[in-house]
Amino acid sequence: MIGNDIVDLALARKESNWQRKGFLDKIFTKEEQLLIFKSSNSEDMVWNLWSRKEAAYKIYNRQTQIRVYNPIQLVCSNTHLSIGKVIYNKHTYFVKTEISDDYIHTIAVTKSEDFNKIIVIDNGIKVEKHNGIPSVYDEKSQNLKPISISHHGRFEMKVMI
Repeated sequence: MIGNDIVDLALARKESNWQRKGFLDKIFTKEEQLLIFKSSNSEDMVWNLWSRKEAAYKIYNRQTQIRVYNPIQLVCSNTHLSIGKVIYNKHTYFVKTEISDDYIHTIAVTKSEDFNKIIVIDNGIKVEKHNGIPSVYDEKSQNLKPISISHHGRFEMKVMI
């Protein structure tokens, strides 16, 4: 399974006041807050961790059909490595985050070896929904394959395994 999340940093700076009282306490564990405060770019670390939690939650939601989002319970680790982890309700998800000047993009998978199988979907390809899950027709397998779609501000990303 796959999930992804993208944050348009310009829009996040404009619309989100992550420094307001109580925001960090609702979203991040004490350890994650320490990472934010110790980071040379605290704002990027906020959106890095946020993106990881969102991408992992998208998989959890598909696996369980449970639609309760409680980000403080999604715990990020190995944030300094190229492949980190997010743990949520005894489920472990592997995450890979790309940080640019314009956006932060995270892809989450259930097995780390799936990172080698990721396909970025062209935005022009037709997407269908089956049981509420976005899918595309895969010519190779001649089947519908589930995809993960994320968009924020100027950016949209569609990925599949």
